[in-house]
Amino acid sequence: MIERIESGARMSQAVIHGDTIYLAGQVGAPGESVTAQTTAVLAEIDDLLARCGSDRAHILSATIWLADMNDFAEMNKVWDAWVAPGAAPARATGEAKLATPDYRVEIIVVAARK
Repeated sequence: MIERIESGARMSQAVIHGDTIYLAGQVGAPGESVTAQTTAVLAEIDDLLARCGSDRAHILSATIWLADMNDFAEMNKVWDAWVAPGAAPARATGEAKLATPDYRVEIIVVAARK
């Protein structure tokens, strides 16, 4: 069985298949700082995972896209304070053009249900 959360014509914010949760890429408010966007994205991930029966300690992998790799340290400062102790997921970070120039960070996660 496949369950979709906040499903629209183009995408769903989350898809659950079995005990695996796939989140769509999350972005913060356009034009805000990397710190503010990362904080907002991680709060949205917390909310979506809770709605799916999981939490940050159950994240299996994360893909992080930055509009500019010069923002890597700023994003990591927020990320490092947020990651559940002892439960750091597999992670990749790269630079990419995001949907609009006002987005500075996008994070995609795959998690297990609790």
